[in-house]
Amino acid sequence: MRSPRLSHRYGRGFAVSMALASALLLSLAMPGLVGWWPLLFVALVPLLYGALHLPPLRSSGMGLLAGLLYHLVLLYWILIVLGRYGGLPAWISVPALVLLALYMALYTALFCFLLSLVAGRSWHRERWVATLVWTAPLFWVGLDTLRGTLLTGFPWMDLAYGLYAHPMLIQAADLGGHHLVSFWLVLINGLVLAVIDRQRRDVRWNQRAERRLLLAAACLVVFVFGYSMLRYRVMPPLMRRALQARVTVVQGNIDQGVKWTPANREATVATYTRLSAAALRRRTTELLVWPETALPFYLQSDPLAARVADFVRRQNVWLLTGAPTYDLGPAAPGEKPPVSYFNSALLLDPSARVAGRYSKQHLVPFGEYVPLRKFLPFLEPLVVSVGDFTAGSSSAPLVAGRMRLGVLICFESIFPDIARREVARGANLLVNLTNDAWYGRSSAPYQSLAMTVFRAVETKRSLVRAANTGISGLVDPAGNIRQQSPIFRAMALTGDVPMLDLETLFVRGGYLFGTACLALMVPLLLFRRRA
Repeated sequence: MRSPRLSHRYGRGFAVSMALASALLLSLAMPGLVGWWPLLFVALVPLLYGALHLPPLRSSGMGLLAGLLYHLVLLYWILIVLGRYGGLPAWISVPALVLLALYMALYTALFCFLLSLVAGRSWHRERWVATLVWTAPLFWVGLDTLRGTLLTGFPWMDLAYGLYAHPMLIQAADLGGHHLVSFWLVLINGLVLAVIDRQRRDVRWNQRAERRLLLAAACLVVFVFGYSMLRYRVMPPLMRRALQARVTVVQGNIDQGVKWTPANREATVATYTRLSAAALRRRTTELLVWPETALPFYLQSDPLAARVADFVRRQNVWLLTGAPTYDLGPAAPGEKPPVSYFNSALLLDPSARVAGRYSKQHLVPFGEYVPLRKFLPFLEPLVVSVGDFTAGSSSAPLVAGRMRLGVLICFESIFPDIARREVARGANLLVNLTNDAWYGRSSAPYQSLAMTVFRAVETKRSLVRAANTGISGLVDPAGNIRQQSPIFRAMALTGDVPMLDLETLFVRGGYLFGTACLALMVPLLLFRRRA
């Protein structure tokens, strides 16, 4: 039964203060601005405490406020993308940021609503805190999974990604993906809340079942931590015994504002060939990697293609480069053939023959195509400079000698399933081609790198990242960033990366962990006890 005294104690001011506290802690914990990662272990405690005591509707309001404030801070770079490079005025770009942050906040609001409904004390003040400890990570990961798939998905900076710079803590991602690490973090936050809650004078300690549930949660936390530490220790010998590939990554630092102008195409090619030639003097590099759309023209038909081919033959190296491509469809008699355009990665062998092509499968809405563009004509400037692309469909690796390359183009690196499918089809090296110039000097390039690191850990594959303006780098299968470039500096990085062939539990089936959490939410809601 609800107590009038408790209803007054946990009023509107309490909800606002809990929302502000969690939003602030999360903003300080995530990479890009401050990145004080230890806060991740307590950042959700205020939100969980509020959901424990507030009724469902008020709890959802708390979650909405916390989510909105947090995502406004997390996604502020949207203003740079839409305003500076998209050409949209502030009266469009600012509301767009707010609407996106509000959409993301809806998941936090739903999380708090469901948590209060299933495990809150607004119905009964002596409800077990253990119920919340276990349901909170389940709901959080389930809703993260939903957000990563609904409306083409936008799984930007899920909770686990805040630990990217500490690989010894995230090795369990090769069991259940980054979702398992998020589950672990929320579970720790729940246990911290349980410790706080157990300090009440009127707490009832004679509930053996609750103590067992809390002990089981603590055991799971210890298991995930222990597994990650042990896995991190056994990885170095495996990587030393594996075949090594010497890779050179070139960061051209081409100004996004002039990149696509015809007058600058030759200068762009000159920049990449000059930086590459300087890095290839020792003739030991097996694979040369240029970023997404490093060649801002169609290699199939542009005269500059001959210059690129001549460079590849002289250097006698495999080249993987981003470039737009097109396919001609069957034409009716007397009509021009339909044309499909792709954001692609082209693999050129040492004789400059195109040995393989990968076309981006997961396109960026409003960046590479405009959904319902007929009804949203004012968003047309967003795709004028990069074209309106068609999605590719193949996950087959590109074969370059002993290297089998699983390619992730830009936005695709935040979707675990794309890398997983490529590794399942035989990729022994992941390559991420991206153009983060759109983000300017913001926190987004650091956030993008954080998510990409997890693709290496989940699949236990080295990952090579080539970015136009940064951050480029080499990541080993344990998630260590062996080399990393600063942003907005033209340079080349060369290093050896191990090519492992082992298949992780994540690749075999652990990728379904998030889906399982989402599915388990249904029986929890259907058979919940209001007591």
